[in-house]
Amino acid sequence: MTDLVLYTNPQSRGRIAHWMLEELGIPYETVWLEYGPRMKSGDYLAINPMGKVPAIKHGEVIVTETPAICAYLADVFPEKNLAPAPASPARASYYRWMFFAAGPLEMASTCRAFNWQVPEGRSSTVGFGCYADTMNALEKAVEAGPYICGDQFTAADVYFGSSVGWGMMFGSIEKRPALEAYFHRLSARPSFQSVHRINEEHMKADSA
Repeated sequence: MTDLVLYTNPQSRGRIAHWMLEELGIPYETVWLEYGPRMKSGDYLAINPMGKVPAIKHGEVIVTETPAICAYLADVFPEKNLAPAPASPARASYYRWMFFAAGPLEMASTCRAFNWQVPEGRSSTVGFGCYADTMNALEKAVEAGPYICGDQFTAADVYFGSSVGWGMMFGSIEKRPALEAYFHRLSARPSFQSVHRINEEHMKADSA
């Protein structure tokens, strides 16, 4: 038994939270939820009123929203060194690009995926401005490397990097060389590969 529980589905952003937990290397329980009635059940709505995954329960604490989960876990397990020192320049980059991925990048890639067009002359009214500017900022963020915060791999890479990887896979983010090289570094991590294997095996077992 453990006091840390992950609620997830293998075909969801739950893989990001799952990766974060594997990076921590601590015991946790996984509760697999299928889409539909179980995810909208009263029991789970008490965990996440949105009826979505991922979510975590840590003792009596509940955290939803993937970037919040990543940031929370980095903070409550500081010995794992998955967040830069507070008030440092690296911590500023950590916050900057974590929120960039959750805000402008999420919206820009969603608009791209659904072919939603910002009306001409209205780019200043949306958080991401325009798709091209978002992609240029994204590329600039990873050019210095090897990670978002320089030499230190952090929870920001888990969330930001997952957004890059998924976006390139589904065509909502351009496959630029710097982005591909960055994600290649991340996907080579043992924890990333472990999560991929666990989720793929669960999907196979679930469909058998």
